[in-house]
Amino acid sequence: MTQQASELLQKALSLSEGKNALELAGSLIESLDATVDEAAEAAWNQEIARPYRESGLWQKRKTIPWETVRSRISSKLTHGK
Repeated sequence: MTQQASELLQKALSLSEGKNALELAGSLIESLDATVDEAAEAAWNQEIARPYRESGLWQKRKTIPWETVRSRISSKLTHGK
C-alpha cells in the first residue's frame, strides 16, 4: 500500500461510525464499478416489484380526494364521531 493510501485509510478509520463513514464507504464502493448494466438494473427493479404486483394490492387501492378527507376529519372533530 502506498503512503498516500495508508494515510487515507487511517483518516477513514478515524471517522465515526455515523453518516460520514457510511457516505465514504458508499462512495468508494460506487467508484469501483462506474458502468451501469441497464439490463441488470431493469431486472432488479422488476424483481423488487414482483411481490407487490403478485399480491394484487395495487388493484385494490383507490385514492380519496383531499377535500373528502378534510371534510371527514372536520366532521369527526366537530361531531365527535
